[in-house]
Amino acid sequence: MGRLKESSPVIPLLLLLFPLLLLHHSLTKVLGESESTRGNAQEIHCSRERSRAAWQIIQDYLTPFVTILYPKQVQAPSDNDLYRDQEQHKVHVDIYEWKCGYCRKSFNEERFLDQHFATRHYNLLNTTGTKCLADLCGALHCDFVLMSSKKGKIKCNPAAAAKNRHLCESLANTCFPVSQGPAASRLHEQFLRQFCDAHTCTGKNKPFPRGGKKKSGVFYLAVSILTLMLLPLFYLLVFLHQREKRTGTQVLRRIVKTGKKTKPS
Repeated sequence: MGRLKESSPVIPLLLLLFPLLLLHHSLTKVLGESESTRGNAQEIHCSRERSRAAWQIIQDYLTPFVTILYPKQVQAPSDNDLYRDQEQHKVHVDIYEWKCGYCRKSFNEERFLDQHFATRHYNLLNTTGTKCLADLCGALHCDFVLMSSKKGKIKCNPAAAAKNRHLCESLANTCFPVSQGPAASRLHEQFLRQFCDAHTCTGKNKPFPRGGKKKSGVFYLAVSILTLMLLPLFYLLVFLHQREKRTGTQVLRRIVKTGKKTKPS
């Protein structure tokens, strides 16, 4: 009996420690899974931002010419993009709201959604037979586009320009072989003029000299909406002005008629 009395205070202590042990175990498991997921995400050394820039450049400055010629035998560099499926599962609801197309979770910035993809949906990446488009950024002038949006200046390195030009010409030969016919030959020449000629430090040639997909800017969209809103008001004012003008003319005629003197009989 004495031993039982001495050990009895231990039981409430164990009851208090047991939930803490369970909480510690759960946190350790969650953190372990998170660290494991992050470790897997780091296995792919491919910049998502630069891959997105490369894909956008291809869509804006190359795809329009490919679409016009419809060559079935050529393959665009954006095919089999590593991040294409995840990028297509981005839902841009509003300027400060991005939503995951897989689990419908919302974020206030695109970069947070990118982090979510990297940690929570890493297993959905198809790493078989896909490409890291960021590897093509040297040929496609990704830095020119990214730095232009950030209003920065790029210092030209002659060695880097020569290397990127060689990569650009190799890409043109791989994607649009001249031996595959007139369509591929024209696209090969188009690719050289559109991308490769600008890889120089002379400053004579600029990237994308032949233009690309036409975009309706925010300014033009705002002007169009404002015009549609003001157009009915303009016609209403013209209508009221014309009606007022006709009414004034009628009043003047009445005054002239009533002011005439009658001839003496």
